[in-house]
Amino acid sequence: METTFWEAITQLSPANQLGFAFALLLAFGFEFINGFHDTANAVTTVIYTRTLRPTPAVIFSGFCNFLGALTGGTAVAFAIVNLLPVDLLIDSSSMRALVMVLSLLLAGVIWNLGTWWLALPVSSSHTLIGSIIGVGMANALMTQGNPFGGVSWPQVQKVGLGLLISPLIGFVSAALLLGTMKLIFKNPNLYHPPGEGDEPPHWIRGVLIATCGGVSFAHGSNDGQKGMGLILLVLIGFLPTYYSLDIHHSDLAKNARSAAVKISEIVEKEHPEAAEVIKSDLAPILEKLDGKNSFSEITPTERWKVRESIYRFRKHVIEHELSPQTLKATEPHRKHFAKAIEFVPYWVIVGVALALGIGTMIGYKRIVVTIAEKIGKSHLTFAQGAAAETVAACTIMLADLYHLPVSTTQVLSSGIAGTMYANRSGLQMGTIKKIAIAWVLTLPIAILLSGLFFIIGVSLFPGTGQPSPPAAVAQGPVVR
Repeated sequence: METTFWEAITQLSPANQLGFAFALLLAFGFEFINGFHDTANAVTTVIYTRTLRPTPAVIFSGFCNFLGALTGGTAVAFAIVNLLPVDLLIDSSSMRALVMVLSLLLAGVIWNLGTWWLALPVSSSHTLIGSIIGVGMANALMTQGNPFGGVSWPQVQKVGLGLLISPLIGFVSAALLLGTMKLIFKNPNLYHPPGEGDEPPHWIRGVLIATCGGVSFAHGSNDGQKGMGLILLVLIGFLPTYYSLDIHHSDLAKNARSAAVKISEIVEKEHPEAAEVIKSDLAPILEKLDGKNSFSEITPTERWKVRESIYRFRKHVIEHELSPQTLKATEPHRKHFAKAIEFVPYWVIVGVALALGIGTMIGYKRIVVTIAEKIGKSHLTFAQGAAAETVAACTIMLADLYHLPVSTTQVLSSGIAGTMYANRSGLQMGTIKKIAIAWVLTLPIAILLSGLFFIIGVSLFPGTGQPSPPAAVAQGPVVR
């Protein structure tokens, strides 16, 4: 009979149950903070253009964040998780798993709360990615003596590109859109800060409400997935045999075994020099899944062995630098492996959506004031709000399509700066410098904090120094 989620929890020791609850609290807390830290950007324009009053604005934004997280998928979640090195995802002791997850969560929460207190609109995505890089580098330093071997740098490069170019896209696109609006819509009131009692025209009010909802929905969709990835790390760290493979959908085991057969044939034909290693990686999949439809039909220990095999296969595919033709031929089959290990339980999706939505309604004022009053030398105009939020919503949704995590804060702040420049409203360079400094410091400080926490945790708790053998998976929590 298959073990239920609650039965799996009761099998943990009291100390691990307490650690599990604390780790989940931190992970959901990170998303809650993300809600009021990042989503302040979305409500700034509707509040400062008097389109909506603050209370209905944040309730509307919170609801759209909830919907975005609920329906946005999970691809970005695994773009974040896969920043961790494959070796750390395959083998690690139970206490090492706890230290890793708590270190990156604590670093993220501390930096996000600190910058919120200083009213600086920095990126939660930036913070999270830095925290993950930090624990990966610290782990590699302690186990290999080389910190740079501890992170999936190709994945970092891919994610970093999205974070780097999205503010540039926001600035340029918002400036161009505002310039286009000036050519089409001649009403001068659209381009001046609203005076006392001024209200936007009905059509611009509709645009501003729609773009506020769009940014909030896109934020929930993109940033919500980052929280899902964090919580999945917690679940796999403490309940590895329950969350190592997706046991709740039929035919996944049969499809994974069929994929292993096809991949072996393709690699043997096109890359004979790599065939032996690849076939060795896939052997447990062929053996354990023979005649099985669902992963629930194999034992928990066998599930972990299958998961290890998939990760080792992924590692060796990169190391052997298979040709683009081979990668293209194996891609449909490799997707079956992804479906087996890359899944998020529905209760996690709902929980993250709620945390993000509720967080949106609390603590938003500090960041709102900075964005609306301190980036430009004059307050936001109706047209600036519409242009900046339209660009932000489109940019974030486009990033979702390419499974890239981007920063709502960076995109919208740069968009507003772009409209200020295009409208010749002037920029407050003091604020711009502070935001730029915080943007530059976020990554190194997050790396330093999480790495330091990880090293301290490994030093303080016994049993974290060396990875456990695979057989230990059956007795305690292990990071994948």
